[in-house]
Amino acid sequence: MGLCFAVILFDGYDLIVYGAVVPTLLRYEPWGLTPTEAGLIGSYALVGMLVGALVAGAVTDLVGRRKVLLVSVSWFSLTMAACAMAPSAEIFGLFRLLGGLGLGGVMPTAIALTAEYSAAHRRSLNNALMFSGYSVGGILSAVLALALVPAFGFRIMFWLGALPLVTVVPLLWRFLPESVSYLVAKGRTEEAARVAAQVGARVPERPEGSAGPAGKSAVAALFTRRHLVPAVLFAVTSFFGLLLVYGLNTWLPQIMKSAGYPLSSSLLFLVTMNAGAAVGSVLVAPIGDRLGMKPVTVVTFVSAAVSIYLLSSPMAAPVMYALVAVAGFGTIGTQIMVNAYVAMHFPPEVRATALGWTLGIGRLGAVVGPTFGGILLASDLAVEWNFYAFAIPAAAGALVVFLLPKGTRAAAPAPAAVAVRV
Repeated sequence: MGLCFAVILFDGYDLIVYGAVVPTLLRYEPWGLTPTEAGLIGSYALVGMLVGALVAGAVTDLVGRRKVLLVSVSWFSLTMAACAMAPSAEIFGLFRLLGGLGLGGVMPTAIALTAEYSAAHRRSLNNALMFSGYSVGGILSAVLALALVPAFGFRIMFWLGALPLVTVVPLLWRFLPESVSYLVAKGRTEEAARVAAQVGARVPERPEGSAGPAGKSAVAALFTRRHLVPAVLFAVTSFFGLLLVYGLNTWLPQIMKSAGYPLSSSLLFLVTMNAGAAVGSVLVAPIGDRLGMKPVTVVTFVSAAVSIYLLSSPMAAPVMYALVAVAGFGTIGTQIMVNAYVAMHFPPEVRATALGWTLGIGRLGAVVGPTFGGILLASDLAVEWNFYAFAIPAAAGALVVFLLPKGTRAAAPAPAAVAVRV
């Protein structure tokens, strides 16, 4: 869980750092970006993530989760270095697009590994603890932007995003275990026994019908009658969740700046939003383990809709920061809950594929979010509509959650012989 936390931390940093430097990029005369153009560049990485998540979700069942995570982290680290050296906005956008391929492979793989090695009664909590790294990365991007960008420019932020290549990747290579379920499904039972002994887990039984290629059987199983409707509904839910996450993380500093706040305060709102997401998710996740993920996810979506709507009205600074924190919990925190919901609902043989599908299709919302925010800011609408426009998809997400499955198959304790597989 600690290794996956470190990976997700840099994943969050590399994605949210763009929102932290957007105000600076809009003032960078050599590139001459407009808000609409900046929004499109913000979407490029998310287009890459859409492809990366879909590919990783299937490939991980063919080559293993360890390899997918190692390649994904190495790839997005190299592209962050390329962004730091980009001579033009077009080249910068190209490497944001390419970097998204690696970023997209990280989330479903890290979530699947964390779910596999978590006890049933702690799965949602462990997922929230691990995925809080995303918000910590967002906080780091905003804090470091406040400290470094005025003195060194925006490029230093992307150089820092390349650090996982020399910090996290060696640790993953040395310590990250392969999925025991994957090893068993591939018939590598002796290796599975060694890995299980190292991490204190038990070797699961080999699922029936797993003799064929694991990736193909997992993809086919996801689209059977048993899983198709939940898979589609989870993808739609993720669409709204990721639209909110990436739309606000890209544009919140500029939205607050357009509302009259100075840049330093605007970046502090970004810190507050991600802090609210990290703290709120960890506090609420155990409730999901006890009561089920459906009511928790509804509440997080509703809290996002209400808090974002209220931000449209002037109010005292402490109340404003509190609402931003709730909005962070209701957007980033909601996506954490959705990810845990998927991991708890689907059986282990299709879990990584289901997560890849959910996050991959959900990335359409992530792609729309930054572009949507850029168009809003470039329009002549009143400032209040910058908030209303993000409150609406939050309310829509809450409605979709009502259609999601009530139960979670994996929530019940598993028999000892198959404890690793839940």
